[in-house]
Amino acid sequence: MHRSLAVQLIATLLLAGSVGAVEVKKATQLGSFIWRHSAGWFGGFSALHISEDGRLMVALSDRSKLLAAQIDRDGDQITGIEILDRWRVLSSTGGALPGYTGDSEGIAIDQDGSYYISFERVHRVAFYSGPGSKARVLPRPKAFDGLDHNGSFEGLAIDDKGRLYTLTEKNRTADGNIPVYRWDGRAWATPFVLQQRGRFLPVAADFGPDGRLYVLERKLSLIGFRSRLRRWQIDGDVPGAEEILLETGTGTHDNLEGLSVWRDTQGRLRATMISDDNFLALQRTELVEYLLPD
Repeated sequence: MHRSLAVQLIATLLLAGSVGAVEVKKATQLGSFIWRHSAGWFGGFSALHISEDGRLMVALSDRSKLLAAQIDRDGDQITGIEILDRWRVLSSTGGALPGYTGDSEGIAIDQDGSYYISFERVHRVAFYSGPGSKARVLPRPKAFDGLDHNGSFEGLAIDDKGRLYTLTEKNRTADGNIPVYRWDGRAWATPFVLQQRGRFLPVAADFGPDGRLYVLERKLSLIGFRSRLRRWQIDGDVPGAEEILLETGTGTHDNLEGLSVWRDTQGRLRATMISDDNFLALQRTELVEYLLPD
């Protein structure tokens, strides 16, 4: 072996070892459903939450619209979706959220039915006691001020202790990793970072019924979207046992931006994802479901 090639190989192996271990496991696609509706407000879905039996859904658009829907199923396939109700996401004064202030991106629902929504552009997280209620905006630390205008809090998740986790789509630490912000009910902290791998960017997050943190990531090219799903076991303030569950080819799905992880009636772990069609005729609102390995 030439010396220069050997040096390159050793450097590559050292670099691979320095970024932390990651295990690859395979998720199995169950189905894909194209959701259509004629209303002008329909589309732009950036987050969702699926009930434990997979029959009810809460979906959030990036234009401050929240809706509840019933999912019809035949076995593992979604056969239809019926909208049950919808609400406008309100400001702290009870009014509409104009322009960029209404760029709602992530949702996390607490055990009592209250929920939190994360926003981009005007970087913040707000609490809502229920649909149609006024916002109570959580304190905004100075660290939020310097976040990318259109690349901050796409994902929002809540753990079994009621703590919120959000992460930035584009901003990175000095080491190039993904900062994770946590709200414990009193203050924001940055307990850990997630390893940045390649050019995928995080767009959604959820804690599954198994207690692990799941992050949906997206990669955009001129010819379409790629999606990746990773998960971690959070031990205290340390993310470990990183796994890549899914990495699609370009164009496999549309612009997947919302994620909900749940168990079906057979006890199987499932991920449901929804796409943001950007209100463009060339795109579509797609619900995709994968069976996940335990």
